[in-house]
This record gives sequence, C-alpha cells and structure tokens, in this order.
Amino acid sequence: MEIKPYDTRASKKAEVEQMFDNIAGNYDLLNRVLSLGIDTIWRKKAINTIANKNPQYLLDLATGTADFAIEANKQLNIEHVTGIDISHEMLEVGREKLRKKSLDHKIELIKGDSENLQLEDNSFDVATVAFGVRNFENLDTGLKEIHRVLNKGGQLVILEFTKPTAFPFKQLFNAYFKYLLPLIGRFKSKDSNAYQYLYESVQAFPDYDRFIGHLQDAGFSKCSYKALSLGICAIYQAYK
Repeated sequence: MEIKPYDTRASKKAEVEQMFDNIAGNYDLLNRVLSLGIDTIWRKKAINTIANKNPQYLLDLATGTADFAIEANKQLNIEHVTGIDISHEMLEVGREKLRKKSLDHKIELIKGDSENLQLEDNSFDVATVAFGVRNFENLDTGLKEIHRVLNKGGQLVILEFTKPTAFPFKQLFNAYFKYLLPLIGRFKSKDSNAYQYLYESVQAFPDYDRFIGHLQDAGFSKCSYKALSLGICAIYQAYK
C-alpha cells in the first residue's frame, strides 16, 4: 500500500511536494521541537562517517532547507555541495540561510527529482539523504539514480527514521509519534496531514535489514547500518 500525505488522486511525488511547500516556513522549528534537538546530533554523527574519506563533491538529496548540506560544509573540508529537493518553498528557506551565512558559492540548491537526476554519471564522491528516502515515490529507482551519479568507490550515507523495538520505549514512542506529534504539527503548521504522514510513512518504510536489501539490489556493496537513540533512527552506509 502506497502511503501519501493527502490521499488524493495526485501522485505521491506531487503530494510530497505540496506537503513540504505547505510546512516549509515552520519546518526547522518543528524539527527542533519535535525531536528535542536530537536531530542536530544525528546529522553530525552521519557526517562523521564521511570525514575520513576527504570528499570534494557532495550531493545532498531531499536537502530541504539545507541543514545537512550546511553542516557537511562546516565539518568537512569540501569543495562543493549540491543540494536537490522537490519543494520550491523548502529550497527558498534554504537559500535564505545560505545568503545569511555567505555560503552561496559553496552550496548550490537545485529544484529536482531524486528519482530522475539531471546529473552526469560518476560525478560525486559522496551522496547523502537525511530523512528523505521514505518520501521517494519509487525507492528502488531513487537508489539506482544515486548509484549512477556516484564515482566508483563513492559513499552513500542515509539518515532515516526507524521503528524502535525495545519494550516499553517502542510503545511510548509510537504513542508520541502517532498522536502527540500530529497534534503539535496541526497547532504550529496548520497541516496535521504532514505529521500524520510522518508516522505512517515510518511504519511502512522497510528499515534495517530490509533496507539493506534494497541498497544491494540497487548495486551498492559494503552496506551497513547503525541504530541511534534506542532505534528512533539509523545511519545507513553503502558504497558503489
């Protein structure tokens, strides 16, 4: 069953674009509040897995408001970051951040589709996706596109929500994710569907070993994952 934000006749891709356009103005604030600020720590941990590879060209897919791209630029001695996202409004928030930080020359944000990248083969040392692969309309197509644009030996790092398994944390987290989070989202962003979709998309996503299988099917090798924060999310790594 395909999970979509609004359950209209539109494609998942179109609905996801609309959803992020709707919540772009409050997205960063809600991320900090709803994760209690832990999302910033998760991003830094994910970027640490790249640090010793000395990449020069990094592709950040589903870049959103460019939080991951900015942090990667800060932590790594990197030549250039290309961020791609389907949502125009999210990118506009990101571009304003780049202007304020004078990073326009280091980070380029482009509106585009992660499942149909208008990029050359073998053109990036590292590709990253932070909380975005759940939103791909066709997961396998998106992963194959990432594999195509990576250089030989290139690294893929994905940060994504997972489903906790330990009792009673699993039950407490599910209650928060399913009931309280959409309530807060409705109050702050006026779009409760977006945060209901977050819960439903996490439940439907093939996490842990099942996702490793998708990575391998897309052509990646040396695939692994590390669970964070009692299984709220995981860092996946793979290589071309």
